[in-house]
Amino acid sequence: MKLTQGFRMAFKSVLSNKLRTSLSMLGILIGVATVIALVAMGKGSSNQVEEQVSSLGTNLLSITITGRGTATSLSKDEAMAFADLPNVEGVSPVVSSSLSVKYNTTSTDVTVEGITPEYEQVNDFSVQTGRYIVPIDESNSQKVALIGVSTAEELFGTDDPLGKVILLNGYRFTIVGLLEAKGSSLSGSNDEKVLIPLSTAQRLFKSVGVRTVYVKVTQLDLMNTVVAMLEVKLTEKFRGDTSSYRVFNQQDAMETLNSVNKTMNTMLLYVAAISLIVGGIGIMNIMLVSVTERTREIGIRKSLGAKRRDILFQFLVEAVTISGLGGVLGIGIGYIASIVIGRVMGTHTEVPFNTVMIAFAFSAAVGVVFGIFPANKAARLRPVDALRHD
Repeated sequence: MKLTQGFRMAFKSVLSNKLRTSLSMLGILIGVATVIALVAMGKGSSNQVEEQVSSLGTNLLSITITGRGTATSLSKDEAMAFADLPNVEGVSPVVSSSLSVKYNTTSTDVTVEGITPEYEQVNDFSVQTGRYIVPIDESNSQKVALIGVSTAEELFGTDDPLGKVILLNGYRFTIVGLLEAKGSSLSGSNDEKVLIPLSTAQRLFKSVGVRTVYVKVTQLDLMNTVVAMLEVKLTEKFRGDTSSYRVFNQQDAMETLNSVNKTMNTMLLYVAAISLIVGGIGIMNIMLVSVTERTREIGIRKSLGAKRRDILFQFLVEAVTISGLGGVLGIGIGYIASIVIGRVMGTHTEVPFNTVMIAFAFSAAVGVVFGIFPANKAARLRPVDALRHD
C-alpha cells in the first residue's frame, strides 16, 4: 500500500466517526494545552521576578542588622564609611517604620523611611515633581517629606500634593516632592510610602542607629567581592557575632526565586505529561474498539492481498492522526491560555518555539506508543477468522 493511500484511508476513517475521534483526542488536547500554558505561566513569573529585582537594582546589596539594642546597630557615620570600600559606588542608610499618614479627614497606613540624599542615586528612585531630600534637611532634621504616587492619590486624589501638609504620628510634614511611579518589588509596593530625612525619622521613631544599609556596587561581577569585604567589616564591628547582621544580594534572590519557579513548573509539567499519557490510553481504547468493529473489513482486505504491514500501517496512522490533531488544537488553545494568563498576571508571557515542538512531538509519540498494540492486534488477525466475525 502506498503511503498516500494509507493516509487517505486513515483520515477517512477518523472523519467518519467525528464524535468518537473528538472524545479520544480530548486527553491529548488538554495535555498539550496544559504544557504550553504552564510554560507560559512559568516564563511570566520569571519575567515578573526579574522586573521586580531590576527595579531594585541587580547590583544592589542590602545590609540588615538583626540584633537588638543600640549595641547591635550602626551609626550613620559607620554606615557611610562603607562607601570607602573598593568597588562601592554609593551607600544609603535607611530607617523605616509603618505609620499612619493623615491629610484633613483622610488617613492611611504607609511605610515611612528615613533616608539621606544618597538614597536617590543608590536606589535609583527619583522625584517626578518637586525636589529631593537635601543635606540641609538631614543636618537640621527638617520636617519635609517625599510621597509615593499611590499614597498621594489616596490622600489628595488628582490634586497636586506639593506644598501640602500631612500628619505623621501627629507631627506636621510639608511635602516637597512627588516620587516617580516605581511599582512593586520583593519588599512590597514602592508607591505606597513616604520618605523623610534620616535624622528626622530617628527622632520620630525614637530610634538610635541604623539597621538597614543599601550598598551599590560598581559592577555586577564584583558583588561577591564586595559582600566578602562587608562581612569582614561587620564581623569586626559585632566582635565575631555573624548572627547580628545579614548581607542580602538581589542577584542571589533573583536566582533563588527563578530556581523555585523552575522546580514548581517542572512538577506541573509532570502533571501535564500524566494527562498526555491518560489521553494516549484513551486513544488505545478507541482504536481497540475500532479494530473490533472493523474485523470483517480487515478480513476482506487481507483476502484481497493486503499484507500485515499494510494493516499495521493503516491503524497506526489513524492513532497518530488522532493524537496529532489533538496536539495541534492543544497548541492553539495553549497560546490563547498564555495570552489570558499574561493579562491576568499583568506581565509578559511567552512560549518558546522549542516547547511547542516538543509538546507536538510528544503528542505524536503518544499516538505511536499507544497505537502499536491495537494496530498489531488488527494486523495479526487471520483472514478466515476475520471474515467469520459478525
